Amino acid sequence: MKATIGLLILFFLKLSTHARTIVTCPECPIKSVHEAYDLAQNCDSIIIKKGQYQIDNLIVKKQIAILGYENPRLISKSGGEILTIASNNVSVSGIIFKGVKTNFLKENAAIHILKVKDFEISNNVFEECFFGIYVEKGKRGSIHGNNIYGNAKVEADSGNGIHAWYCDSLEIYNNNIRGHRDGIYFEFVNNSKIYNNRSFENLRYGLHFMFSNDDQYTRNTFENNGVGVAVMFSRRIKMLENIFIRNWGHAAYGLLLKEIYDAEIIKNTFKENTVGVFVEGSNRINYQRNDFIRNGYAIKFSGGCESNRISYNNFLHNSLDMLVSSKLLDNSLSQNYWSEYAGYDLDKNGNGDIPYYPVKLYSYILNQVPESVVLMRSLFVEIVNFSEKISPQFTPKDVFDASPKMTINQ
Repeated sequence: MKATIGLLILFFLKLSTHARTIVTCPECPIKSVHEAYDLAQNCDSIIIKKGQYQIDNLIVKKQIAILGYENPRLISKSGGEILTIASNNVSVSGIIFKGVKTNFLKENAAIHILKVKDFEISNNVFEECFFGIYVEKGKRGSIHGNNIYGNAKVEADSGNGIHAWYCDSLEIYNNNIRGHRDGIYFEFVNNSKIYNNRSFENLRYGLHFMFSNDDQYTRNTFENNGVGVAVMFSRRIKMLENIFIRNWGHAAYGLLLKEIYDAEIIKNTFKENTVGVFVEGSNRINYQRNDFIRNGYAIKFSGGCESNRISYNNFLHNSLDMLVSSKLLDNSLSQNYWSEYAGYDLDKNGNGDIPYYPVKLYSYILNQVPESVVLMRSLFVEIVNFSEKISPQFTPKDVFDASPKMTINQ
């Protein structure tokens, strides 16, 4: 963050040696934000002191910094947008935004960034706004250190915490996002990074990708959302060192993948989700060194999945490790640790001497008759799985780990 602010200051100094600071507060000669903006020129800074300001939408067309001192509150006077950023090189920091109401005709946001480059939105608070930050055709922007708290009850009348559409080269990090439809939403967003965020208690998705390529999200926590993360119709997404926890419900997933290609899913933790990972129509994905801990299903494959590699993962005490609804084709499992594996290692090479078959007959029964969940861990289920193991008829014979690890992968 310090480096970003420093670069911004240097940029302003290059543009002008006459930058000014304009101060507004309820007791100051300049009492309104609009008045301060009218006086500002490129490279100036507006300092908004502590207080509460009712404000109509301010359209920012100058290269300025808008900075809050002691957490001033900007409240939408009409329920519409508060700031529209329509200039390159604008920064907004240290302000509390409130009062943007639901609108079924327009996606109003506290801050709307419109067709600009090199912006920075940092260390603000957004309280119960329809959309928090909406980036439309933005490039090389940074959104970090913000707390974005909504009060969404129903998906149909709620917006997203951070919404990006047709953007490139964004960095979104160190934000806390709660109580929206989607915490973070990407549509047609490329070459961007999302890291060190916490997205929790959102109605639909903690993070939602649509038609976005060459992005990376790392070390985020997605907790207690409808779905932790959904990645759809995208290519070359890297998903590294994230935590997906307690995304729990009738149709809840830690991670939902639909028609994505050439992805990396490495060193993530999937813990106590209804389904750790649900996959449909997704090819050439590398699942490596992930931990699947006490999920309903660890991984649930639907149809159309090819050339996926599942290796060096840990499957620990899941109700069901895997469901495969079609032939595994050229997908492979190797050197995973399975807590349910009861094999042996006579040659002491660290790998089991007999394969592990993670798909159980009961998983098929449960998939067809969800009500059978009441039989989970009963003697009946144990008998069903044992009978299938002795004389397999329904479970796929090609879904197995030929060299399961005897100890947890580090």
